[in-house]
Amino acid sequence: MRGSVGVARALRLALAAGALGLAPLVFMQQAPARAEVVQKAADTGALLDELRLSELFPVLAEEGGAYGASLGQSMFPGRDGARWQQTVARIYDPQRMEVRFDEAFAAALAEKPGAIDAARDFFGSAAGQRIVTLEIEARRVLLDEAAREAAEVAADKLRDARAPRLRLIRALIEAGDLIESNVAAGLTGAAAFDEGLTETLPAAQRLPQDERMAQVWRQEGEIRATTTAWLLTYMALAYAPLSDAELQAYIDFTATPGGREINAALFAGFDAAFTPVMRELGHEVGRAMQGSEI
Repeated sequence: MRGSVGVARALRLALAAGALGLAPLVFMQQAPARAEVVQKAADTGALLDELRLSELFPVLAEEGGAYGASLGQSMFPGRDGARWQQTVARIYDPQRMEVRFDEAFAAALAEKPGAIDAARDFFGSAAGQRIVTLEIEARRVLLDEAAREAAEVAADKLRDARAPRLRLIRALIEAGDLIESNVAAGLTGAAAFDEGLTETLPAAQRLPQDERMAQVWRQEGEIRATTTAWLLTYMALAYAPLSDAELQAYIDFTATPGGREINAALFAGFDAAFTPVMRELGHEVGRAMQGSEI
């Protein structure tokens, strides 16, 4: 096979405990540092709880299951039955993804206690928790094809009418750098998928890496268009119950240095969670296309 498959898409802590000192003086010198590490870990863990990612990852796993099913139907129809569905479910295991996310998220914020404090103040509030709830519920809704189509129509009407809400949604997208970050994540996922698939090909059929990366980059426009449309659909649905003032408060937090650092850490976490998923998915697709047992 001489090609790569495009991928448009696109969260507990690992702590290294310091060795105990052999003398009371050494122990006393290290204790404050250890206490600081423990406190940072507790703060990061509390933020993860407030973001309720343990509720989100099962939804993301369902999204992945649907994507994996569509790959099977399009690339090896007739061999995309129960065994393939089990393979996809194993790859998109929500607990494994969440562990990888949490480790990367914590590492990205290890030296940024101010960002953690600011995020806890926002997402730990009643308003912040309402936003988290709405975001998770919206992703659940979009799992249903009919509901997703209705949300897309509603988003199109919002755009065509140039509704004031559209300005706020675009401001939030810009504040979080959501398009560029999602496009980068999509390209990373596409490259990982391609790498996994290529591993299954006979050596004579493998393209040179530079050619494969060029093929990945040619998907950038498609990924950007898909990302832009999906963000508008998702955000219009998720934030519909919010007042303009509530949405503006979210924009204001996201635009702060702490908000940007949290967003960057979120993307680092998702990258760590999903890059191995895409590589493994590509590998299993390649095996199936080569006629191997899945």
